[in-house]
Amino acid sequence: MALVPLSYNLRSLAVRWSATLLTVFGIGATVAVLAGVLALQQGFQTLFTESGRDDVIVFLRQGATNEGDSVFSLERSQILVKSLQEAATLADGTPLVAAEMYLAVRRFKRDGGETNVPIRGVTPRSFDIYGATVRVVEGRRLAQGVDEVIVGRKLVERIRDCRVGETLTLNTTPFKVVGIFDHDGPFASEIWGDRDRIAEALERPVLNRVVAILQPGTDLAGLKERLDADPQVPSKVLTEREYLTSQTAALSFVLRGLGFFLAVVMGTAAVFTATNTMLAALASRTYEIGILLALGYRPHAIFLSFLFEAFVLGIAGGAVGILLALPLNGVDTGAMNFQTFTEVAFAFRVTPEVLVTAAVFALILGLVGGTWPALRAAAMRPTEAMRRT
Repeated sequence: MALVPLSYNLRSLAVRWSATLLTVFGIGATVAVLAGVLALQQGFQTLFTESGRDDVIVFLRQGATNEGDSVFSLERSQILVKSLQEAATLADGTPLVAAEMYLAVRRFKRDGGETNVPIRGVTPRSFDIYGATVRVVEGRRLAQGVDEVIVGRKLVERIRDCRVGETLTLNTTPFKVVGIFDHDGPFASEIWGDRDRIAEALERPVLNRVVAILQPGTDLAGLKERLDADPQVPSKVLTEREYLTSQTAALSFVLRGLGFFLAVVMGTAAVFTATNTMLAALASRTYEIGILLALGYRPHAIFLSFLFEAFVLGIAGGAVGILLALPLNGVDTGAMNFQTFTEVAFAFRVTPEVLVTAAVFALILGLVGGTWPALRAAAMRPTEAMRRT
C-alpha cells in the first residue's frame, strides 16, 4: 500500500475541531502580524518607487544621500542650472530646470504631539516639470513672490493650520494656505511655498537640489560622468525614480526586520501549538496507527499522513491570517522616513508579495510544528501501538 487516504486525515481534523481551530487561529494571528508589517513596508516603498519618473532628473551635491543633506549655494546652483545645455525647454525657450529648497520643520499634529514636516521651496518651473502629477484639488496654486503655501492632501487632517484659509507660521512669518494639492508620491506629505519667500522666512540662504527634464535622446551616462568630474559644481545625477527608490532603504530594512522578528517570536509559540495539537492527536490515535501499520502501510506513509495534517493546519492558518490582514489594505498611516527624518503619510499595501510571503510562512509553521509528531508516529511498532491502556 502506498499512502494513507487523505479523507482519513481530514476526518481526524474535523473530529478534533477545538484543537484544530486553536492551532489554525494561532498560526493565523502570527501570519496576520507578519502580513501587516510587510503591508506597511510595501505601502511605504510603493509610494516612492511607483511615483518616480525616468524623465525627471535630480541633481544633488556629490556624496549626498538625500536632498536634506545636499546643499548648493545660490551661486553654485545658478552655475549648475546654466550649464545644463541638455535641458528641455518650454515653447518660449525657457529651460525646464528648477533649483529647489528642502527643509524639515517641526509642526504640531491635530491629535497631539509634534513631527517633522518637509517644506519645499519651489519656483514656477517646478510646476512645469512635475506637470499634471501635482494636482490642485482645493483652492488654487500659490502665487510667486507672495507669502502663500499649498499643502499636500495627506497633511490636511494630520497637521494643524493646513486647511485652506488657515495661516501657517514659519519661524515668525505667517503664510496663508491657499490650496491643497495631491500627488501619487511623497509630495502629498509636503508643504510647498515660493522658494525665495520660504528661504527668507526660514533664514536659509542655500538650496538643496536641482531638478530638470532633459531633451529626448540625451546621453544620461555621459552627463553623470561630466558632472561627477565638474570642477565648479560636482554633482550626483539620478533619475527621479532612482532617487526615490534610494529613499526607501532604511525604513524598509527596519520594517522588514521588525516583521520577521515578531514572526519568529510569535511563530515559535504557533509551532509549539501545532506540535502539541499533533502530539495530542498521536496519543489519541495510537491504536489507529497500529492498525494502519498492521494493514501494511509503511512508516513513510504514516509520516506523510501526519505531515499532511500539519500542511492543512498551516494552509488554513495562512488563509485566516491573510483574511485578517486584508482589511488593512488602503488604510492611511504615517511613519518617519529615516533618510530625511521627516514623517511621510502612506497607505498599507497588501501586495501579491505580501500574500505569497504570508502563505509560505504559514506553511512552514505548520510543517515545522508537525514534523516531530509525524516522525514519532512513523517510528511506532504495530504490536506496541495496538496495545490499549
